[in-house]
Amino acid sequence: MKFDELDDKMRVYENSQDRCVLPNMYIVARIDGRSFTKLTKEVHKFKAPFDEKFRDLMVETVKHLMNCGFNVIYGFTESDEISLLFHLKETVFSRKTRKYISILAGEASAKFSSLLGDAGAFDCRLSELPNKQLVEDYFRWRNEDAHRNALNAHCYWRLRKDNFSQSEATSKIEGMSTADKNELLFQYGINFNDLPNWQKRGIGIYWIDSKKESFNPKTKEKVIVNRRELFTDFELPMRDDYNQFIKEIIERSEKPNH
Repeated sequence: MKFDELDDKMRVYENSQDRCVLPNMYIVARIDGRSFTKLTKEVHKFKAPFDEKFRDLMVETVKHLMNCGFNVIYGFTESDEISLLFHLKETVFSRKTRKYISILAGEASAKFSSLLGDAGAFDCRLSELPNKQLVEDYFRWRNEDAHRNALNAHCYWRLRKDNFSQSEATSKIEGMSTADKNELLFQYGINFNDLPNWQKRGIGIYWIDSKKESFNPKTKEKVIVNRRELFTDFELPMRDDYNQFIKEIIERSEKPNH
């Protein structure tokens, strides 16, 4: 059998599960750390419940993903997860889902591992959303998940520091209302509202236009140039304001030259 015949024969099996995201569907990728509790709490012992070094590793991983060949208009990270919103007209790899999933998981794992100096693996899944409202709701969901997780994490680790066992701390906060959890922290002298917003709302990364001073070697003069760069936002809004924030990012991306 000639190679071309063999190639055609076998590629049918390799490509049989290929599917593409339909045009005019918004693509959102969620990339999650695999076994990160063990990696960050046992192997590398980052501070609990939040560690600025780990936060910065995740932010740099998001920035890498937004610069690795896809047209990503917004990135969001909380804890060990990342969400990416692609431009509506993104067509790279013909919108094949297997390409997006495998490349994003691989790029995230490689970048994070190189920054950490140890192996850290991520998985990836895609949401295919038919309208802007669902995109807004997706990111509001992750934003509010960050708030819930932050409250639980602060309660859990405060109890652990007070010599509660893992099971005792988990059992104590299980089923508690939000008000009760806030009261628990207050009893330890912690006002949850005063904690850093990046812990409670997650972190947004998006493109902004900026002006930078540069040098023209031909005229030997200083000039001002327009540049597009990534901005890291540690003060994201919440609830309806966050919906509006996401809506504006989408609408800005749909203008010419974006």
